[in-house]
Amino acid sequence: MVPWILLFFIGLAAGTIGSLVGLGGGIIIVPVLLIIDQYTSWLPDLSPQMIVGSSIVVLVAIGLSSTLAYMKKKSVDYKSGALFFLGSGPGAIIGAWFNKFIQVDYFSIYFGVFMVLVSILLMVRNHLRPMKIDGQFLRIFNDPEGNEISYRYSALAAVIVSFLVGIISGLFGIGGGSLMVPAMILLFGFPTTIAVATSMFMIFLSSITGTLAHLALGNVQVFLLLGLIPGAWIGAKCGSFINQKLSDHTVVVILRWMLIIVGIRLIWQGTMG
Repeated sequence: MVPWILLFFIGLAAGTIGSLVGLGGGIIIVPVLLIIDQYTSWLPDLSPQMIVGSSIVVLVAIGLSSTLAYMKKKSVDYKSGALFFLGSGPGAIIGAWFNKFIQVDYFSIYFGVFMVLVSILLMVRNHLRPMKIDGQFLRIFNDPEGNEISYRYSALAAVIVSFLVGIISGLFGIGGGSLMVPAMILLFGFPTTIAVATSMFMIFLSSITGTLAHLALGNVQVFLLLGLIPGAWIGAKCGSFINQKLSDHTVVVILRWMLIIVGIRLIWQGTMG
């Protein structure tokens, strides 16, 4: 009974945080399961590849649940999300293929370093002016209050950036939003609310391709899915609701320190193994 309750709350936390700031949730699921698998016997023996593959499947549920919620608030830029998917979809497949070559100890180190870098990126993003990559792809968006918002960026740059993010997503099972949201804000001039909602839409699409790749590689554990998905679905709804109530800056401050702590823990775990 304990494993099911544990997995439910991990899924709930991942769905809530992932939907709240557009990170997807895998950045919570993967390190937590790595640590639990290392120090307890509550779960069946899991390889990093199995954890990543299962996390990608859960991201489909988180992405769909949060996208449906953001659709009601009219915060999703579908055309931009589809454009980003042109890069992130193939990238996720390549990342899933690379994943099978990573050893357990090295995996923890790589993922820990990555999480620390993400936390630093989140730390500085609000102190930097948007370095917009201008281009011909113009988007005009009306927010729920009726205000018109416009932003323009390069379609080619968007595909290239999302392709690299897709590789990281498939490799580490994190959904890609941890890099895509800052990229949309800093590089492409997206308003934060639209960036978060569009990121969840892109994560939903790219996670489908990542899921197919990991299924083909046998990297999915049904036991994990049955425990994680119900909590993740509910959490994604909660995250999109809280997104409208709290300051994004406040949430990011809490999240970045959590990422630093977990990242350092994983680096230590990998070096000691």
